Amino acid sequence: VWQNCTYPHVDVIWNQDYKAGMNGIPFVKMHGLGNDFVVFDGRRDPAVLDLDNATAARIADRKTGVGCDQLIVIEPARDDLADVFMRIRNNDGGEVEACGNATRCVANVVMGELGRKEVIIETVVGLLDANGLADGRVTVDMGQVKLDWRDIPLSEAVDTNHIPLSLGPLSDAVGVNVGNPHGVFFVDDAEAVDIEKLGPVLEHHEMFPERANIEVCSIIDENKLRMRVWERGVGVTRACGTGACAAGVAAARRGLTGRKVEVVLDGGPLTIEWLPDDHVLMTGPVATSFSGFLHASLLGNH
Repeated sequence: VWQNCTYPHVDVIWNQDYKAGMNGIPFVKMHGLGNDFVVFDGRRDPAVLDLDNATAARIADRKTGVGCDQLIVIEPARDDLADVFMRIRNNDGGEVEACGNATRCVANVVMGELGRKEVIIETVVGLLDANGLADGRVTVDMGQVKLDWRDIPLSEAVDTNHIPLSLGPLSDAVGVNVGNPHGVFFVDDAEAVDIEKLGPVLEHHEMFPERANIEVCSIIDENKLRMRVWERGVGVTRACGTGACAAGVAAARRGLTGRKVEVVLDGGPLTIEWLPDDHVLMTGPVATSFSGFLHASLLGNH
């Protein structure tokens, strides 16, 4: 069962789904610049609070499940300062620490519920402040970026602005942690790089003990760069919010751009600003595609 919908009616849709008495667990399909998510509300349906990796991967499968880059569960907040807790699982089912585009989507949902333009989203790595803008975009403070080799983390002590790592046309990476680890490479033409071939090798390189998201970037001008991404546990995606943050920080560290840039991804642009206190702001659009009901078989219940 599918129905078209657009923000700010996501909360209404969930409530209507329950009132309709239809079988299955309600979900909403959302995306940020084509980086797409299946969003569940664990506050209403506790069955989704205990998903294991295999179940999450079944739901995320694009041929036999709903299909998504990441699966998101909105849960009750643990911290008194937060409005909700957001749990994130990659397409392979594994839980991850951060997802910038998903944070904007969840913030949009919660702002609609509460009738506010400012909300706080709790994640496993901390609290994220989000603000709704007049043009419909959402800004999220992704917190302080980490640049020490131990925090990214890397397997050995190196200069994280010049990681001695190379593969094919890629070399001299910048390491950045934006709640999750990133390796950023600068090239003359990001379009010319075979990221589908190189991305999975670099993701699993021994330099990254927790694996890494891999970004390939080319500079357009001092305020703009082009980025393509291989996401850890997902593959090539049309957009990656934390990747855009990492790319913006890496470009500024290298003196290639200023501290506020437009990052052009396959799905469109994000605005990234690296503040003097090392917090990084990400601004971009969100969209709701449809809502539906998850059949019990995808949860392993036949």
